[in-house]
Parts: sequence; structure tokens; C-alpha cells
Amino acid sequence: MNSTKLRRAVFAGSWYPSSAAECAKEIEGFLAEGKRFDFPEKNQVGGIVPHAGWFFSGSIACNVISSLKSDEPPDVFVVFGMHLHSDSPCVMMAEGAWETPFGEIRVAEQLTAELTKRFSFTLESPDSFSQDNTIELQLPFIKYFFDEVQIVAMGVPPAKSSLEIGRAVVDIADHLNLRIKVIGSTDLTHYGRNYGFVSEGTGPRAVDWVRQQNDRRIIDLMLDMDAEKVINEALASHNACCAGAAATAIETAKHMGADRGKAIAYATSYDKNPGDSFVGYVGVVF
Repeated sequence: MNSTKLRRAVFAGSWYPSSAAECAKEIEGFLAEGKRFDFPEKNQVGGIVPHAGWFFSGSIACNVISSLKSDEPPDVFVVFGMHLHSDSPCVMMAEGAWETPFGEIRVAEQLTAELTKRFSFTLESPDSFSQDNTIELQLPFIKYFFDEVQIVAMGVPPAKSSLEIGRAVVDIADHLNLRIKVIGSTDLTHYGRNYGFVSEGTGPRAVDWVRQQNDRRIIDLMLDMDAEKVINEALASHNACCAGAAATAIETAKHMGADRGKAIAYATSYDKNPGDSFVGYVGVVF
């Protein structure tokens, strides 16, 4: 399964810079901000990242991905994402490469070939794909910190069946003698009239409720690495837009030996753009 077709970036120049120089400049700024974050000391196998435009949440995503560097760099970066419903199909681009301002990231086609034998996917191609920001916004960070790495990126719905894919990724990678790292891409509560969610009114009281209660519940479940409860909580409380991605990353990291998550940063879009509609973001490492 050799391919040279390139999936073009569609959010470069709007949600993040389109040039390598501008991306590198922002990344260096994010890393400077990350010096204030509370990172764990041991080597990490994966994490949870937000996926808003870099202005709002790029610093958190950048620092989570940077924290996954280790003495033995990964062969493959596994990224779970996409805005899917419980009954949505799994989605994957099984061959080709992804475009970033720093150069292409090739799909780990040996691994995707094995996954397509075990699971049913809606297969995208470099020429035919849904325009979804959850994965693309992480790719410049991955390429910047892991230049030679390949990628397996897929959308997984918030359903218990998705967790099987996470475990299988680890088993297949072990069989192929591939070192992997994993991230799940999700934002947290989308609150306000723009999102049809105003149960706690507006203003500072609503912001505090999102920060201290609604987002806090699902963050605690992420730190406990309880993948099924993450899905159930998100469906009940609307506090993760891509719970399937987060939960599957958690299940993958557990299968790699992680037993506890650590939140390195939390923020909301309200912090930079106060208004009645806002979104929560967390960075977690496992």
C-alpha cells in the first residue's frame, strides 16, 4: 500500500498559520507559556488535547504533545478525533500523507491495513475527506516535535465499541514492533446561546459553573482513566464534544501501561474573549 497522494490542509491560514516560520514562532511562544504548566516527571505515553484555533487553545495542545517526547521517539503517532455521534461510523484515511506547514506526515499504512482487517471504517482519501479541525490542528505540533514520525488518525464515535480499537492499535503496533504515542482531541463544555446550552444563565455565574462543575466532572474521569464513564458523562452533561476520541485515547494509553492522568492546564475561550458563549479546554497527559 504505497501512496504519495497528499491530503491538503484546509485550516492553515485561518485556525493556525500557513507558513512554517509563523508556526514555529507561535510554537516557541507556546513553549514559553508552558514553563508555567505542571508537567509530570516520568515519560508519558499519550494525552488529551483541545482543538480550537491556536489563538484560544494552541498553547495547551502544543505543550501536551511536546511533553510526549522521550529518549526513544515514536514510530507512529495515533490521533483520535472528529465530531461524531454515538451511532456514527468510525472514519480513517488508510493511505497517503497529511500536509502541514513543516512538510508531510505519511500514514502508517502497515498499521492501518491491519486495522481495516479487524474493524469497519468509512475510508477517506487524500482527495475525498470531511473538513474536520480536530485532527488537522494537531499535525503541525506533531511534525515539529517528531519530524520522522508516521501517523494513524481516525474518527471514533462515543460508543463502547470504539474502545476495542484503542486496545487493538496497541496490540497491532506491538506485533509490528512499532513504538507509538497517542492523543485524543476534544474540547469541553460548549456553553451559551451560540451552542443552545444556557442552563445556568449567563455571566460570571455561568462561567464558574462550567469551570468548577461541568468541566470538572469529566476532567476528573479523564484523570481516573475511566473511558466508559467519560463517554457516559459527556453524553449526559454535554461537557466533551468528541468524547469518543478522548475515551479511546484513554483506553489506548491504559493498554500501554498508563494508570493515571495529570491535567497540565485548563482554560476557556472566555479567558481571551469574554462573552456569553464560550468553550472549555483541558490538556491531560498519561
